[in-house]
Amino acid sequence: MDIWQFSEQAYYPAFEVPGNMRVTLPQSECDPVEAGKLLNRYLDEYMLADELGLNIMINEHHAAATCMSTSCMTTLAILARQTKKARLLALGIPLANRSNPLRVAEEIAMADCLSGGRTEIGFVKGASYELFMSNRQPTGFMDRFWEAYDLIMAALTNEGDNFSWEGEHFHYRTASLWPRPIQQPTPPIWMTASSASSAAVYGKMGTVCTTFLSGSVARSVFLGYRQAYAAQFGHQANRDRLGYLCLVACANDRSEAFKRAEQMKSYFATAARLEPTFRNPLGFNPVEANVKMLMSGGGGGFRPLMRNGKPVPPDGSIEEYMDAGLYFVGTPDDVYEQIARFHDDVGGFGHLLMMGQAGELDHAATADNLTLIAQEVAPRLKELQEVELDARYEGVG
Repeated sequence: MDIWQFSEQAYYPAFEVPGNMRVTLPQSECDPVEAGKLLNRYLDEYMLADELGLNIMINEHHAAATCMSTSCMTTLAILARQTKKARLLALGIPLANRSNPLRVAEEIAMADCLSGGRTEIGFVKGASYELFMSNRQPTGFMDRFWEAYDLIMAALTNEGDNFSWEGEHFHYRTASLWPRPIQQPTPPIWMTASSASSAAVYGKMGTVCTTFLSGSVARSVFLGYRQAYAAQFGHQANRDRLGYLCLVACANDRSEAFKRAEQMKSYFATAARLEPTFRNPLGFNPVEANVKMLMSGGGGGFRPLMRNGKPVPPDGSIEEYMDAGLYFVGTPDDVYEQIARFHDDVGGFGHLLMMGQAGELDHAATADNLTLIAQEVAPRLKELQEVELDARYEGVG
């Protein structure tokens, strides 16, 4: 199992401001000098991850105190130059919000060259509230996404003459990619899924598929992917095609690990601080997704289930988050055992996207967290084998 360090790079001083954390939070609440210090601190922690032998994941959000990384490719390009060994994953690029997909292809290729061929690229639908900053229409959203994807793939893989592109949403008289990426035909491509049906789409494509904080639902996601992959390619997908994102708080002392987990918990608390107006703009989600949400009670959106079958409360405890598979907390032995058990429960996966920093966890605690994971947990996780899937789940998809 490969471990990727990830932080949302939050401006956590604003967490004390009442109300929304996105879209309507006034810019006056940001001290740019403090923001710069925090951004450089997060980069230092990514550099430490590289030194420790961990890989690195970057994400992107907009108009939010919860994530100051407004361009994952900018951060990735910095780390492409500064790091030496780590694989560098941009997860992800919100394609349908981009007005110029060819520029995205250029950024990918440039970062891959800077890194010596260590980049990996994730394309995402993006958050619903970000439509209001991108000025994109929610209707036809995924049509734009897939046309942008096809254009980027055409640019990255082109080894011949320049070409033109006349699509429904994008038009280029000349598409010319300079430089080309080192990794051919493209850097590894990642997609995110929260259901077996969406994972099946990516299984047919053969991209890497990862699921975020989905708990036990990860099992059906991974099965949906594996079944579609096997049907498409005629053999089973290796576990390096599958990933899971979670929070990890590790310390030599169990009580200290739980203290760190409490400091990271504001990641969950701030996620809910968004006006309903921005949660589900008309046309953004497919009809079946809205029907599913309404049938499950609506309003609060998807919440992973604990082992008793009940959803994690919005203000859940650390133990409840752990029970749902969102949090792995404790000593190195505790964390290894929790991850190994979850790995077996969901059928196995090859990538652990680890939030080793979240919320208000400070630099010293983050550095110790990463060091313990890299030195005492990661070597043992490398030895995990693929799990034999239970036959009674073969119909899930």
